[in-house]
Amino acid sequence: MDAASDLVAVALLAEPIRQRLYAYVRDRHEPVGREDAATHAGITVKLAAFHLDKMADAGLLDVEFRRLSGRVGPGAGRPAKLYSISPRSFSVVIPPTRYALAASMMATALSGGYSGSDGAAALQDVAATVGEQLGEDVRAQARTRGARREAVTRKLAQLGYEPRAQDSGELTLRNCIFSELSASHRDLVCGMNVALVRGLVSGAHLRSINVEKRPTDGSCCVRLTGR
Repeated sequence: MDAASDLVAVALLAEPIRQRLYAYVRDRHEPVGREDAATHAGITVKLAAFHLDKMADAGLLDVEFRRLSGRVGPGAGRPAKLYSISPRSFSVVIPPTRYALAASMMATALSGGYSGSDGAAALQDVAATVGEQLGEDVRAQARTRGARREAVTRKLAQLGYEPRAQDSGELTLRNCIFSELSASHRDLVCGMNVALVRGLVSGAHLRSINVEKRPTDGSCCVRLTGR
């Protein structure tokens, strides 16, 4: 898989349900079925299948089909879809900081796979792509506009941004998930943050929400208005 796919795979584990499912499959040391995983996570089989397949598509899990009963021939039933941990290695940073994600996006931008007039523009292209794929994930799970808006807020929280709704209606992000980098490279990091959040909103098809850059000491520079 390419570098952009690796970025999305890492970002997928920001979802708490996926974290539980992934940890369970890893701890079992053997292929796990949808029903077993659903029972452990306390969710429906349909929802477990959605999240397991999403992780399999991203390369986090491997898939095989096998009849668990051991029977063969007519009447043996359909093979079960089983999941196991992929041999690929991932470095995942849990909120409130996401330095592994920042490093991966910067490395992808420097690799030359994205066009741009300079390094900052290339980095913003990469961040927007990652955000859009996260937004598409939101859109696949939340059908109504209101549900997508709430899901985007949850996704921002899962990433570590600590979103806060203001009386004015705008959404502020209390935490910069790349804060230490911002201390020495503020313009670069602010551009990356804005591009990532804009991509998330765009991927979720929330066209009425504007993502603005308004730097403020002690918090993220991103503001969401028009909610």
